[in-house]
Amino acid sequence: MYDRVLFPTDGSEGATAALDRVLDIVETHDATLHVLNVANTARDSVATIRGEVVDALEREGERIVEAAAERARERHLSVVTDVVQGRPYEAIVDYAATFDVDLLVMPTHGRTGVERFLLGSVTERVVRTASVPVLTLRPGRIADSSYPYRSVLLPTDGSESATAALDQAVGLSRTHDAALHLLSVIDVGSLGTDVRALAQTEAIEANANEALDDAERYAKAESVDAVSTAVVEGTSVPGSIRSYVEENDVDLLVLGTHGRTGLDRFLLGSVTEKLVRKSPVPVLTVHSPEEG
Repeated sequence: MYDRVLFPTDGSEGATAALDRVLDIVETHDATLHVLNVANTARDSVATIRGEVVDALEREGERIVEAAAERARERHLSVVTDVVQGRPYEAIVDYAATFDVDLLVMPTHGRTGVERFLLGSVTERVVRTASVPVLTLRPGRIADSSYPYRSVLLPTDGSESATAALDQAVGLSRTHDAALHLLSVIDVGSLGTDVRALAQTEAIEANANEALDDAERYAKAESVDAVSTAVVEGTSVPGSIRSYVEENDVDLLVLGTHGRTGLDRFLLGSVTEKLVRKSPVPVLTVHSPEEG
């Protein structure tokens, strides 16, 4: 289901830790691996000095991508490399679009070492703006996560973004012969305790069950045999999803998100961003088609 996989790397420990998983994914899908390094020429110091500094950045970039490519060749995988100049997140997103990439894989942190810094400056922006699915890997947790996937989780509310993510979750479950978990979380923290709130909760639960039933029918029609559904209540949506992941031995979390509008920016900050940072397993974020 993936023909071209993009792996941006800065040669950091985080990127190096992610590479083995990236190679596993490329091998599973018989895909071509694109290894990319971005020489960050958008920094003020580089923009001012230019010349020799840019040349040095590009030489270092060539060394980084070649080291990763050699690892791919050792496994007899198809690989191409590139070093480009620019602002990292913009260059990554542009490259993915230009080369019609099917999947973009990134560690949650690189040279900064602190997740929140790189998430704010690169990975988070790629997750927000890339039109292709983005798989984020937490370097410290990769060794603890299973591959091939045995269990895939898709939280869904029946929205267009969740439907786009369902296609990815179903495809991966079928490819890996994995169990597919469909989950709906009711945020009871945003509801009151009076009679009207109770009626609202019941209506939300009915809609959730309908969305889950639709998703289950679709998955089974697409030859995914092991499908389970669940509705849970919680005061924190990301917290409830993380708990489900841990309690059900989930290997991959798939999230649908819009991400480009002002309203969805809030959703990313409150749910997706928290899960990308704190999920104990890899997270695949998928944008709805109209954003592509």
